[in-house]
Amino acid sequence: MELIDQHAKKIMEGCKERALAAGLKFQNESLEYIVTNRDLLELTPKYMIPTLYDYWVHDVELLKEKGRYELYPSNPYETVINTRPAISFYNDNNPDWLNVMIFYHVLAHIDFFQNNLFFRHTWDYDFTGQALSDKRLIAKLRSEKGRWVDYVIEFTRGIDNIVGFYNELSALNAPPKTDISKKLDYYFDVFLQQNKRLNISEYINEINRYNDCVKQYGAKGEKHFFSEISGKHPEFDAIFEKSLDKKINTRPDLIQYLIEHSEFLNKEENKWMISVMEVVRNTSIFFQPQIRTKIMNEGWASYWHEILFLQDDRINGHEVDFARVNAKVTSMPRVGLNPYALGMRLFYFIKDMVDKGKYSVEYKKLLDQGKRDKYDSGNGNGRDFIFKIRENFSDFMFINTFVDQDFVTSNDLFVAGRRINKKKMVWEYYVKSRQAEDYREMLFSKLYHPPRIEIDEEKSKRNFLYLVHHFEGKPLVKEYISNTMLGIEYLKGGPVKLETSEVSVTAPPKEGEEPEIKWERILYTMEKRKLTRRKL
Repeated sequence: MELIDQHAKKIMEGCKERALAAGLKFQNESLEYIVTNRDLLELTPKYMIPTLYDYWVHDVELLKEKGRYELYPSNPYETVINTRPAISFYNDNNPDWLNVMIFYHVLAHIDFFQNNLFFRHTWDYDFTGQALSDKRLIAKLRSEKGRWVDYVIEFTRGIDNIVGFYNELSALNAPPKTDISKKLDYYFDVFLQQNKRLNISEYINEINRYNDCVKQYGAKGEKHFFSEISGKHPEFDAIFEKSLDKKINTRPDLIQYLIEHSEFLNKEENKWMISVMEVVRNTSIFFQPQIRTKIMNEGWASYWHEILFLQDDRINGHEVDFARVNAKVTSMPRVGLNPYALGMRLFYFIKDMVDKGKYSVEYKKLLDQGKRDKYDSGNGNGRDFIFKIRENFSDFMFINTFVDQDFVTSNDLFVAGRRINKKKMVWEYYVKSRQAEDYREMLFSKLYHPPRIEIDEEKSKRNFLYLVHHFEGKPLVKEYISNTMLGIEYLKGGPVKLETSEVSVTAPPKEGEEPEIKWERILYTMEKRKLTRRKL
């Protein structure tokens, strides 16, 4: 592994100038390395972070990728890491024209990492440096504690998919604090709305009354305002004072809860486990936005590498070569999902719709398909619009908002079904639906969606943990329940209960009929390494 030579670096700097001129925004400092195809395989299993802590699963993934390479040799194009500065890796046998395309793709990824708000918690530090520090910490603990370190990693990684990612984001993106006092905040946000349940007009009258006091008395306006409140609502002061004693419910995720409340972990001889759990949790939170923005991120990079590459005079004579490579990356499969292709087409579609004013109420009211196709109000601000989408959306929001019937129809998309051909005894695929709502549901089913599991503190007793799975239509995978709860019991130092939903046993459906699905609540209990199950 070595830095790219000065010739390739000059090409990269030229790509940066053109990308910045087109509106992309990213830090100018970046590091580019040349590696072999096999080196790229070693980067992929560790989530593309070479300094990530050592763990046996990473080695298994590496062996699997090497075996796949022996059977199906491939030529991966690039790998880019969301660090400060951004680091990217390239094959050692890429021609210059291909590097131009790949550099644009990488720069669009960097723009996405550094501007999408779901990555906000990754902007303030260099993760490769933090990962190296974590790796050294775990190596040191392994030399002292042996295999117990890997047990703790194993148990923590069993629940690292339900970390409080959105809690971290909400803390970072919270509105700035103002000079409004806690008392005034409580009066308008809680007392009037929850205790008194004022209607809108009465609520606005109270706001106007406060503003009048501030105008009349200046800095003493709030004091005069509450002097009037004391006569009108004499109980307010007592209710407010009582509210100050309540602890704010921050809803810690399961790993946080175990770290804070497990008597086992907080014993002096076991506190080293907390350090390992924090490493696993922080690593998981760092990678959460990459999982949740896969379609947008790859689509954004593909959109810009195509736009910028075709405008670059340095690729003259290689248009056919580019078309061949680009088609492999961005072709839309008839069955399955290609995030590069779907995301890129959505960005093209959205820009075109905004440019023509087709997200207007006037367009929505049109029923004549011919008029809808010809509609063009000439707004022409589609590029600004997709930059705002890049900044504020995740995959779910992206799909839920913009995959409509116009998009499905214009791209000839459909949901494929599969059925058995009894004559030939083979599976055959058929067009099941061309409706946008069905296509959206198919896409939603492929998105990352970890279960929502919370701690019920009222049902949890001392040295006892009660978990509630808020059922959202997808049951937990049964084969993982036992080992996961075993790990939680070990980290908690006591028994664990899990309330979830599962399919009840029903009579088999008649031929040609859809099976009737009924759900029932189930309680699993892990105590002394034995799992029991009962209906609620």
